[in-house]
Amino acid sequence: MTSQDTKSDDMRKIVNRLKRAQGQLAAVIAAVESGADCRPVVTQLAAVSSAIDRAGFTIISSAMKECLVDNADTGDKKPLDVKELEKLFLSLA
Repeated sequence: MTSQDTKSDDMRKIVNRLKRAQGQLAAVIAAVESGADCRPVVTQLAAVSSAIDRAGFTIISSAMKECLVDNADTGDKKPLDVKELEKLFLSLA
């Protein structure tokens, strides 16, 4: 599998995860609008939050892998922008 195939697969997973979160969020909104009991609403909201977090972590992981592969393929010795990746990663915490 090439790095491009891996990147495409990662993007497909990210988009699927975000679409799933979008559907869950629509269900939360509908439940709130209909006056549903708070317990299942909060449970669904937690699931939406978790799905979005996982998508964010997958995006950052993909970026890290891409940086490592690009540097390995080109033999580039310049330092990776690790601080920026770390900042993005921590912004999800």
